[in-house]
Amino acid sequence: MKPLSTNSSPRWGNWFNGIHIIRFLELVQDLIVISLCVGLFSFMVMQLREMFLSLLPPLDFPRVTSDILFLLILVELFRLLIIYLKEHRVSIGVAVEVSIVSVLREIIVRGILETPWVQVMAACSFLIVLGGLLVVRAWIPPTFDGIDPEQVVSRRHRIRLAETMAERESKADAQSVQS
Repeated sequence: MKPLSTNSSPRWGNWFNGIHIIRFLELVQDLIVISLCVGLFSFMVMQLREMFLSLLPPLDFPRVTSDILFLLILVELFRLLIIYLKEHRVSIGVAVEVSIVSVLREIIVRGILETPWVQVMAACSFLIVLGGLLVVRAWIPPTFDGIDPEQVVSRRHRIRLAETMAERESKADAQSVQS
């Protein structure tokens, strides 16, 4: 009689070790994001058609402005999805930019004079916070390699860090020589 082996099915055991499951789930997630990209691109083409039709007389300037700003929001969302496909992360900078353009679009479409002052103050506060997030994001070192909209600032940060480390090492060497 053959003894029962604890490794009777090594293929199933290897598949359930987590790595294969994670790869499969990432593949499914990438397929979902790709389908979102295709759908968003198709919607952008339809919106572009609507925008060109709105340019025909009689010209409705607020509608044209609204359509242009809406297309810019869609372009930024598309860029956000592309960055996600390349790096498997959501870019904070792009998400904040989309939010800023969305708020400004709503203010422009409604008209600043027709909007209640409380909503204008809330929108201004929100824009100040979003602007602060962009400034803070520019000074935080990047956590991922690849697409980095703040490359100049991050490069400057790395150079300063390297200079600081070199200064510390030279001071430590000088102190060890003196001892």
